[in-house]
Amino acid sequence: MIRLIASDIDGTLLQNGATEIPPEIFDHIHRLEKRGVLFCPASGRQYTSLRRLFAPVADRVPFLCENGAVVYGPGSPGPILSKTVMDRRLAEELCADILALPEAEILISGADTCYLCPKSPDLEDQIRWFLGNRTAVLPAPADTPEDIIKVSAYCPRDLEGIRAALFPKWERHFRCAVAGAVWLDFTLADKGLGVRKLCEALGVGLGEVMAFGDNYNDVSMLEQAGHPYLMESAAPELRARFSTRCRTVAEVLETL
Repeated sequence: MIRLIASDIDGTLLQNGATEIPPEIFDHIHRLEKRGVLFCPASGRQYTSLRRLFAPVADRVPFLCENGAVVYGPGSPGPILSKTVMDRRLAEELCADILALPEAEILISGADTCYLCPKSPDLEDQIRWFLGNRTAVLPAPADTPEDIIKVSAYCPRDLEGIRAALFPKWERHFRCAVAGAVWLDFTLADKGLGVRKLCEALGVGLGEVMAFGDNYNDVSMLEQAGHPYLMESAAPELRARFSTRCRTVAEVLETL
């Protein structure tokens, strides 16, 4: 029996450069809710960005945000069900390492605001308008006015080089993940932890969870779920790990 469906967004629900959730997904969410099946967007994005994407159902679904570092229940706004906070000293040291790399920018995530110390003058507009995030600009990472739950490196030109520079040191302290074509994410949480926390709050067993993903930051969620689906567009290494695959989320939801 399926009681919870958790789905990644970028590369999974949003494919081939799409910026809006396919309307049929909202139809499925409403239909499945009537049968007692809850849908949960699960993303590295922040709460405000996800609520905008899912506006037709935003008050009716939980949200797993910032790669599982903060989980919100249904509502307007929904209650915080789980928040996993990074060690402040280590988070600020990580930010300094990212800022020292000429090709990288930082994005520091609080519960529902992301903080920037931009090198490029158009970074804030890009994050605010492309991702739909609530943003603020800081003089330095130490000025972040709340708990830090995620640090991201924005790498539009040299993702692999920046990954190689950062991961060997920071994998000892944080969960490090490639989170898309231009993003590296660092948290104490991951989507697997977020799903576990959500299931605990809802009284749902992990065997009752269906999950969809396409990238390395989805692996922990797919491994936790009793019914994982990997997108056919995923990297060959991931396809070798997950035998149950699909082209779109909608084609699977239609069978439920």
